[in-house]
Amino acid sequence: MNYRNLGRTGLKVSPLCMGTMQFGWSVSEPDSYPVLSASYEAGINFIDTADIYSRWVDGNPGGVSETILGNWIKKAGIPRENLVIATKVRGNMGDGPNGEGLSRVHIVQAVEASLKRMQIDYVDLYQTHWPDDTTPIEETLRALDDLVRQGKVRYVGASNYNAWQLMQALWTSDKHGLARYDSLQPHYNLLGRAEFERELRAVCETYGIGVIPYSPLAGGFLTGKYRKDAELPADSARTSGVQREYFNERGWNALAAAEKLAAEKSTNVSAIALAWMLADPVITSPIIGPRNLKQLNDNLAALAVTISPEEKAALDQATAWDEK
Repeated sequence: MNYRNLGRTGLKVSPLCMGTMQFGWSVSEPDSYPVLSASYEAGINFIDTADIYSRWVDGNPGGVSETILGNWIKKAGIPRENLVIATKVRGNMGDGPNGEGLSRVHIVQAVEASLKRMQIDYVDLYQTHWPDDTTPIEETLRALDDLVRQGKVRYVGASNYNAWQLMQALWTSDKHGLARYDSLQPHYNLLGRAEFERELRAVCETYGIGVIPYSPLAGGFLTGKYRKDAELPADSARTSGVQREYFNERGWNALAAAEKLAAEKSTNVSAIALAWMLADPVITSPIIGPRNLKQLNDNLAALAVTISPEEKAALDQATAWDEK
């Protein structure tokens, strides 16, 4: 596997990142272990989670995904140094008025709780899950810088930031000599391109920021499991959102183009969607979220697919967005 540097850092990560939001939500803990183990055996060393996974489920207090990950590491006997573990802070963990946000007090509390749940001593990549308009960015970055200096965090990153917010953070880090965001986790896929490509892509390319997109398969739409004139699959966790965003002519046309290329390369649609992303040198490692071994293998097939410049241009044209 060709490991990649995360942005301008020397941290080497696999070209696919194992996402864990599904663990403890649509996948039970026992069923999570085979997927995690198979991904590790395939060479994936990069794992992404968050403290709030999955508080939206009735009876789920949050932290369940982190707990499952920590239990798997211990059960499987995986050497800590063989993994690059990323988690996130920002969401409401139900601990009173300081139980959410990006204040110093919440960040300090949250990282300790995450480390305990995962049964580890440090986090490789600690990400702010989304901005906090109620906390000065300097306070957030100073708290993160302290964690880096203490050795509890190796690098810091951001998720769901606009270009101006990311630039504000970079400027603040530069001005005060603080740890800076070395990665961005944006929502990005073959059908959802404008949000990242309009401004964020240029910022990441210019400043050497690693890009680890989430939802690279458009909530499952780019797996081909949804068909234009067929009944909806019963096993989808987010069908309504997928319908709203992608059940349109642009979506069906893009899916047809991806399926055509997949047939030509004797692979699956998921692999094409991921390979399209990996053909962009700005992208470090898309976050996949397989719920079983078949889905994992479909995703891993992307690593054996090469998208030529001409093929990428054709997919770009099929999913073009209005730049006005």
